[in-house]
Amino acid sequence: MNATYGLIAITLVAIATIGIGAFGLRISRTTSDFYVASRSVRPVLNSSAIGGEYLSAASFLGVAGLVLSTGVEALWFPIGWTTGYLLLLVLVAAPLRRSGAYTIPDFAQVRLQSGGVRAVASLLVVAVGWLYLMPQFQGAGLTMRTVTGAPGWVGTVLVAVIVMINVVSGGMRSITFVQAFQYWLKLTALLVPVFFLLHAWTLDGQPSPVAPSDWLLPFGDPDAESMYRIYSVMIATFLGTMGLPHVVVRFYTNPDGRAARQTTLIVLALVGTFYLLPTIYGVLGRIYAGDLVDEGRADAVVLELPSRLLGGTSGELLGALLTAGAFAAFLSTSSGLTMSIAGVVGQSLSRGRLSHITALRVAAVGGVLVPLVLALSADRISVASSVTFAFALAASTFCPLLVLGIWWRGLTAPGAIAGLVGGGLSAGVAPIITIWVQPEGWFGLLALQPAAWSVPLGFALMIGVSLLTRQKVPADVSRTMVRLHTPEGVDLQR
Repeated sequence: MNATYGLIAITLVAIATIGIGAFGLRISRTTSDFYVASRSVRPVLNSSAIGGEYLSAASFLGVAGLVLSTGVEALWFPIGWTTGYLLLLVLVAAPLRRSGAYTIPDFAQVRLQSGGVRAVASLLVVAVGWLYLMPQFQGAGLTMRTVTGAPGWVGTVLVAVIVMINVVSGGMRSITFVQAFQYWLKLTALLVPVFFLLHAWTLDGQPSPVAPSDWLLPFGDPDAESMYRIYSVMIATFLGTMGLPHVVVRFYTNPDGRAARQTTLIVLALVGTFYLLPTIYGVLGRIYAGDLVDEGRADAVVLELPSRLLGGTSGELLGALLTAGAFAAFLSTSSGLTMSIAGVVGQSLSRGRLSHITALRVAAVGGVLVPLVLALSADRISVASSVTFAFALAASTFCPLLVLGIWWRGLTAPGAIAGLVGGGLSAGVAPIITIWVQPEGWFGLLALQPAAWSVPLGFALMIGVSLLTRQKVPADVSRTMVRLHTPEGVDLQR
């Protein structure tokens, strides 16, 4: 790929991101603007912003890389990431908006009246955010190295700096406009080249990559380890979406519960449409870019295909467009994650001498620096696999908290803490073992994909300990449950 075109694409995305963020800064004045955009974001804009932050490096690069390296088994990732919004729509979206909270720890405080639950939830928000941010930064480094030949740390640091500028300058109001723009940029960046690539493939006369040995079976190779891996991915992605802090905080920005449901429906359509495209790149990669698997660069298949199939100026220009989309993916998701971390940590800092907005800005800087250091120091693993760690942690902790907190009046603060700590430790230790120890066999598989056992453990601990501490059900639980489940248009005084 022509390095000049790639650098121009990255520069344009960076300028557009900062420019749109500056527009948001002009109308960000209050604390509510910075934290939840004054709860005034309409469904179409909000759904585009959710699509922008949700479709991360794992979606733009990782899905195609997994399809290239593992075949049909990888399709459970995009299926799960999309289906998670259906569960979010049915179980969480509207009641969560009606809670009136800013963040997941705020919801825990409203529902359980416990500072302890709030503190544990705050720590977990930071942990999930850092786990999700690290692969975004690493993916930016991979893209920069693939496109320009520059050291990987250049792309990593560039994304981190731009994200800090946007979040610090305008908060949620700024990144809403940025993320909405970046969703449509990412969709365009994948959609336009795919027509040229498919046309080139048909002219080339290459056979279909579909082979009965690894593509026609819905579960890939049906051995015990493969089945466990797939079901664990399904559990993590189906249930983890509703617990991702940067996704959940978006529903607090809707005007009301009805708008939150409408937003979720639109997101389902936007996300489902997007995920068709990386799959096509992965399939074409199995014909033209199989060597990337042996080189450990499967995640680069999206960026490599235009030069391999088309070559010349057209291939270079389309590669530059894909580079722009990839950087948009890193920036939009990283912005949402940083905002979710800053919102939680900033509230704690603001209890001291700092104002709410100053506290949020300080927390945003700190929230970026830690995963930046981790991304620069840790060995790179598959982008999609790395993101699954964050989904597994969210599914094992926040999913039980939200589902039980919204739908079961018997949840108690000790039960919530037990589930958050138990599920969090189970799913949180797994990525540490995988990254630094790299175990093999069943133990390695249980660490690489912990959701199949850590999510049931989280639910079981919350339910079991709550049943043992029934006397600690909040006294005002009935009023809280009515608030969560009553549509905004109903007059509760009548």
